[in-house]
Amino acid sequence: MSATRRRPGPGTIIVLVLVAIALVCLVGGILPAPDAGALGARIAPVLGFVVAITIVAELARDAAVFDLVAQRLARWGRGRVIALWASVVVLAVVSTVFLSLDTTAVIVTPVVVVLAQSIGVSPLPFAFATVWLANTASLALPVSNLTNLLAAPAIGESPASFLAVSWAPTLVGIVVPVALLTIVHRRTLFGGYRMPSAAAPSDRVLFWGAAGILILLMPLLALTHDVWIPATVAAVLLVVLFAVRRPHVLRLSLVPWQAIGLAASLFVLVETAHANGILDVLSALATDGHGVGQLLGLASAGALAANGVNNLPAYLILEPAASDPVTLMALLIGVNLGPLITPWASLATLLWHHRVVSLGVEIRWRTLILWGAAVAVPTVVIATLVLALVAG
Repeated sequence: MSATRRRPGPGTIIVLVLVAIALVCLVGGILPAPDAGALGARIAPVLGFVVAITIVAELARDAAVFDLVAQRLARWGRGRVIALWASVVVLAVVSTVFLSLDTTAVIVTPVVVVLAQSIGVSPLPFAFATVWLANTASLALPVSNLTNLLAAPAIGESPASFLAVSWAPTLVGIVVPVALLTIVHRRTLFGGYRMPSAAAPSDRVLFWGAAGILILLMPLLALTHDVWIPATVAAVLLVVLFAVRRPHVLRLSLVPWQAIGLAASLFVLVETAHANGILDVLSALATDGHGVGQLLGLASAGALAANGVNNLPAYLILEPAASDPVTLMALLIGVNLGPLITPWASLATLLWHHRVVSLGVEIRWRTLILWGAAVAVPTVVIATLVLALVAG
């Protein structure tokens, strides 16, 4: 009996089409060779980091690092949901800031949802916290979001330079969604839960090895300019560790092929549009002023574009309109904090929804869109006002 061939899903087909069009642009010379070379030099370390940090996160999950951390947080909560809630928020923020928003959406989400289900607490506030914070906490460091990695060279030479501009709007991006969720789900969050039993990792060598690598990696990502280097070293160390302890886990699917194909093709297509003057009409949005109206206009354009076509192409399209670190940060506020409304605005949202549905948590797109709009609008506006205030 022949094995049934698995048909590619709509997402895979879309990515393959975009890759094919991008190849036509490259091979056919629609994107001039000098522009293609400059683009390649710019995006190679960015995509290299995405591959490395994805492998790190996936193998850390297989080593039960995130599961054990979540269980320990539940025990530290001592039966008080609000204490557990605060711990989960911290976990989601740390995961997003240091390991990227996709790690929070794909790996932290199922951990905290299953944890909530296992202790008899509604998983809804925890599920919403992971998807919102995956986006809104992703403004902090270059490694937090792919858009940040693209903007980082123009904002500063180091993660510290980036953080000097991003810290205030990042705090807004954390506080506003968490405050809204706490108010809306106050009956659940100010209740109690049954304490989970203590659990131990099935392989202590893998667990402590992976945990140690993560502990060493996170500060390096906050201090290193070329973040792809420590991320790659960490990925190689974990691959070697798993090759010795659990080789069957190592598989080609650890590499996020679809995300890499999507990102690379979008880079090429938007650069082609810029090189051929197709997007020159957007020059009207260009500003080097730091007035509240100018920064709000740029952030709003970024948020609208992100919810219209996805945050990555939105950033690439509007990047020429931002000419200095402050205006670039306003654009990042729009494309990072704003894409909470339409399902396709952020890849992290789509990945998150797939995970929560597979865990039996029903969240309708209509509900997600309405609540996303309720939190995105004030978050983007307040974060931009705070940016204008601290930028002077």
